[in-house]
Amino acid sequence: MKISIVFDSITGNTEKLAQEISKACKFNDVISYGDTTQDISKADVVFVGSWTENKDCSSKIKEFLKSLKNKKLFIFGTCGFDSGKEYYNEILSNVKKHISSSNEIIGYYYCQGKVQQETKDKFLKSIRKNKKLEDVKKFINNTIKSDTHPNEDDLFELDETLRRV
Repeated sequence: MKISIVFDSITGNTEKLAQEISKACKFNDVISYGDTTQDISKADVVFVGSWTENKDCSSKIKEFLKSLKNKKLFIFGTCGFDSGKEYYNEILSNVKKHISSSNEIIGYYYCQGKVQQETKDKFLKSIRKNKKLEDVKKFINNTIKSDTHPNEDDLFELDETLRRV
């Protein structure tokens, strides 16, 4: 089977997942690996990954997804704010809006990733304006947790998800 892995990663979180997918696909022919400029025309399956931007994929991946026709897709990504399966399903639902119905989604995987310092600063400033101590505590706890992701448990769960596909 011919595989293409296409992703957009700012902090390296999503790329870490892409590398794990590449390792897991070792018995397949990985014909392209990298950004949206890769030629994926001969791919049987395209793994498409992105960091999360406003509960959706990045702008670059939105455009890439809109260009795909008649492909089997596995969607993956990372998001700084881990809110569990419901949150991941919401992200997937938004990503699906950019995918032609001629494509088939064969699986997906999301996990928490490190939050960029710029995003931390911006979000913390916004929370401080609202002066909700509970929100500040929640944000700080989440960003501390995010600094260790994606971790070995996340990569193991990704491998398990790939085995079921």
